[in-house]
Amino acid sequence: MTASILALCNQKGGVGKSTTAFHLARSAVTKGLRVLVVDADPQGNITSVLTDDVGDDVAGLADVLSARASETISDVAVNGIWERLTVVPTAGETLGVVRDELVVAGAGREARLRDALHLVREDYDLILIDCAPSLDTLTINGLTAADGVIVVTQSKLWSANGLAKLLDTIAAVQAHYNPQLSVAGILVNQHEARTVGGAHWVEQIQEATTARGLPLLQPPVPKRALIADATESARGLDELGADGIELARLYDNYLSALMGRK
Repeated sequence: MTASILALCNQKGGVGKSTTAFHLARSAVTKGLRVLVVDADPQGNITSVLTDDVGDDVAGLADVLSARASETISDVAVNGIWERLTVVPTAGETLGVVRDELVVAGAGREARLRDALHLVREDYDLILIDCAPSLDTLTINGLTAADGVIVVTQSKLWSANGLAKLLDTIAAVQAHYNPQLSVAGILVNQHEARTVGGAHWVEQIQEATTARGLPLLQPPVPKRALIADATESARGLDELGADGIELARLYDNYLSALMGRK
């Protein structure tokens, strides 16, 4: 089985992109899937919760993407906190340096991550790429490597406004670098259904996705402290009682829909 490669993207920070990657990874490993999470965000948030004791001196994604490095994904990958989970980590500031290097790199710079993942794709069932909160060369690498993109957004004004810009970037990647790329799903995160603003903006997002013929994952993820608490404590929602198990089922359903669309 060849792995599905899904990139989680949004140029806006704070929308819960890494949290979503965390819970999708947990859902996948509990289903027996072999999962690789690639931390393509220089902040290294997903590395900090999905791995143990990864210091700034550990080799990571920067050492794979840099023109001066000879490491492969297999060389830098580390065991994750759960069985069947492997992580390509990011630590320190080196990935930010490589991002700047890619700006002035020559032909093929957009495909470095795709080429690196090609060597290990058969070893996994699912590869999740946690992209940086920007539309930079690292995010373009993530989109070029992926089969599908998960757009994590919120039912708020700025998130809704930024959605069109991100979709335009995805379309540009499809046109120039990765014609097979699809929008696997748009996920509305931290939704406050009982607020006037939440109800309005989720309706706007629904209309925008319908107009573009894009899949909107349903229902939205509610704004619940337990979701963030689970991530910060590096525990699966399924380990946190009845409320956690109920929320874990949301991610199970999202994963099923995403894997089906590949």
